Amino acid sequence: MANKKVVVAFSGGLDTSYTVMKLTQDGWDVYAACANTGGFSAEQLKTNEENAYKLGAKAYVTLDVTHEYYEKSLKYMIFGNVLRNNCYPISVSSERIFQAIAIARYAKEIGADAIAHGSTGAGNDQIRFDMTFLVMAPGVEIITLTRDKALSRKEEVDYLNEHGFFADFTKLKYSYNVGIWGTSICGGEILDPTQGLPEEAYLKHVTAKEEEAELKITFEKGEIVAVNGEKFDDKVAAIQKIEEIGASYAIGRDCNVGDTIIGIKGRVAFEAAAPKLIIEAHRLLEKSTLSKWQQYWKDQVGNWYGMFLHESQYLEPVMPDIEAMLTSSQRNVNGTAILKLRPYSFQTVGIDSPDDLTKSKLGEYGEMQHGWTAEDAKGFIKVSSTPLRVYYGMHPNEER
Repeated sequence: MANKKVVVAFSGGLDTSYTVMKLTQDGWDVYAACANTGGFSAEQLKTNEENAYKLGAKAYVTLDVTHEYYEKSLKYMIFGNVLRNNCYPISVSSERIFQAIAIARYAKEIGADAIAHGSTGAGNDQIRFDMTFLVMAPGVEIITLTRDKALSRKEEVDYLNEHGFFADFTKLKYSYNVGIWGTSICGGEILDPTQGLPEEAYLKHVTAKEEEAELKITFEKGEIVAVNGEKFDDKVAAIQKIEEIGASYAIGRDCNVGDTIIGIKGRVAFEAAAPKLIIEAHRLLEKSTLSKWQQYWKDQVGNWYGMFLHESQYLEPVMPDIEAMLTSSQRNVNGTAILKLRPYSFQTVGIDSPDDLTKSKLGEYGEMQHGWTAEDAKGFIKVSSTPLRVYYGMHPNEER
């Protein structure tokens, strides 16, 4: 009888390395699958493949879903100016959904009997993986050895060493999750709510030669089409270019405290130059190209979109409806936003747009009206004050 097939969501870390070897030893045919959403370098992917076979995997595959992640979610996060708690750009956490989708799709393609991942029982990722697998690969067994056995790092390392696999799994002071939409940093001073991270904890540092520089990001219908005049058809490449520029100024560092899906509070540091610069540039352009109520309702909808992404509800049927509204809102978001960069910070400067609503022929704010007379203004103000005059006329003692 042929062995059963199991797809392991393989990152190359300790937990997934243990999972590949243990399931192989238990008689499974292990297919190690690394779902890349922009966080792995070519060198890391090569090492992952080599190690997967050393651990006993029958097959290894890299599933590159970076562009799918952009097209199916990341661009809507830009449209919605999504920042959780007005701070965190939902960096690696949103990528987990698309990694899980890619793993589930691959498992179905090869007819796998099970899917395994290395999440513990104390975080959000277990929910993102399990929920996606339950929906997209119904009937396929989900195996989580680290969670179910409550394994310690020492137990996993000892098992790997006993079976001839040696690698540097030293627990570092900080743990990093790197993705195209930012890097999250856990551990160290983050565990103390009175402290921030020291300079050495960050991966990217100030290398810019100039103390100050201008960054111009051009959008068409809300999507990036040029960076400092250089045109980009590939939106992922445009994001990577902005990250390269912003990271050289160490822009995008912060800490976020938020509610996890499982109900406890969590604190995480991050560095996300591209998301911070892109979202603020996009928001700046929208201030001049959207109506007041377009901005208001888009803010509400964008906030919900980010929350649903974070809480593993990407497959909820309302999400395409929200995406349709966000897409419609971008039809006039065209032009270039201008930012000024400095080490560790940036500021918005201005915009150049053919759809700039401040260029109205009806008047210039605070200067001169052209679309109404002084008498029109006085009548408008008087009518607008009617509800208040009625109320306080009836209740004069409530005057403030």
